[in-house]
Amino acid sequence: MIALAGWIGAALMCAASFNIDADYGKAMAIVGLLLLTLQANANRCYNLVLLNAISIGGFSYALYI
Repeated sequence: MIALAGWIGAALMCAASFNIDADYGKAMAIVGLLLLTLQANANRCYNLVLLNAISIGGFSYALYI
């Protein structure tokens, strides 16, 4: 299940990169990063967990400001 979440998260991040100027692109990036964070946490890649958390914060800020 974690692997599937990682693949879906990666696909969302790929799609978001082409739509990042739109609000839905930022939302796709946030969801994609959340899914990738599940995989990073399961694999104990805490540097990626931190990076994803900061990126989610940045995309959320860009989405709501």
